[in-house]
Amino acid sequence: MIDVVTSPATIGIIGGGQLGRMLTQSAKTMGYRVGILEPTPNSPAGQVADFQITAPYNDQAALTKLAKESDVLTYEFENVDLAALEAVRDLTRIPQGTAILATTRDRIKEKTFLQTHGVPVTPFAAVDRPEALTAAIEKIGLPSILKTTTGGYDGHGQQDINTMADVPAAEQLLAHGPCILEKRQQFDREASVMITRDGRDQVRVFPIVENRHKNHILHLTLAPAPHISPVLAEKIDDLATKIALGLDLRGVLGVELFLEGDNVVANELAPRPHNSGHYSIEACNFSQFDAHILSICGLPIPPITLKQPAVMRNLLGDDLTQAKAKWPQHPEWHMHDYGKAEIRPGRKMGHITVTDERDVMDILKQMEAAW
Repeated sequence: MIDVVTSPATIGIIGGGQLGRMLTQSAKTMGYRVGILEPTPNSPAGQVADFQITAPYNDQAALTKLAKESDVLTYEFENVDLAALEAVRDLTRIPQGTAILATTRDRIKEKTFLQTHGVPVTPFAAVDRPEALTAAIEKIGLPSILKTTTGGYDGHGQQDINTMADVPAAEQLLAHGPCILEKRQQFDREASVMITRDGRDQVRVFPIVENRHKNHILHLTLAPAPHISPVLAEKIDDLATKIALGLDLRGVLGVELFLEGDNVVANELAPRPHNSGHYSIEACNFSQFDAHILSICGLPIPPITLKQPAVMRNLLGDDLTQAKAKWPQHPEWHMHDYGKAEIRPGRKMGHITVTDERDVMDILKQMEAAW
């Protein structure tokens, strides 16, 4: 149990991107005030919040100012300055704490945590210098993937090693810091699930969704994931609950999964709202953003249900411009524009969600036909 914080209290969010924007919109609907710490002026979150402090995330004075003006402090991304966050713990409530950040921002710590709690993971080995890579390959085998232990996302900070000829290129990655070598996992499809724990310590698990990627970036999310057997659904629910309790979770957490038949392997954790949970805004009784706000404010959350099947499509770069041109012909689209100032290739500019009573694969066909 944690302290209950009700509106019109102020929620401070570190980070002003699209996740902060949607968290703000959810909190504002509930009557909270919201403040943002973000170095980019007029950020996506700052546009809809009550105020924005424009400063670097590790600016201690700025973070202290936000903490003093907030009744609850949270974050929209994992690479928060832990020392800076620890320094303001006595000034405000930080329900998520910093331990979850320390675990999930480091791939070795994250995999070790999962393994310790009985959650299946791909075989892995720590690699802290080029000379250790060969020994790690002998232990893990090929094909495998070398990843930086911190900072990588959307395919950045990793190198495939299919044969020993790929080792020299992989060794260059070690110049950026310690790495982890992971056995490349055989799987049929990628999936994810959002989890939360409410103010009464009840774990709530969102629907299992299937994710399809392009160039290592999420392209489509299908909710619910088709062809999930009762056996697999139970495994994933049990896995999510173990993780939530093991992390003493507050807020929401995204769990990325590899599926092969009825076998499941946990890939990565994200201690905040996740791209693959955006469908929940229209498709669930409570969205992932609602759940995050309710959880950090110590409020109850009912079991999460899927009201209708849904497909979410990311809009990267100029996809947003194309989508706006097509929008008048598609009244079924729920359009989300993140309000970013500049369109860049590969940049997440928005998303579209379509909900319907039909099978999720029929929704997918309709959405794909529009492009």
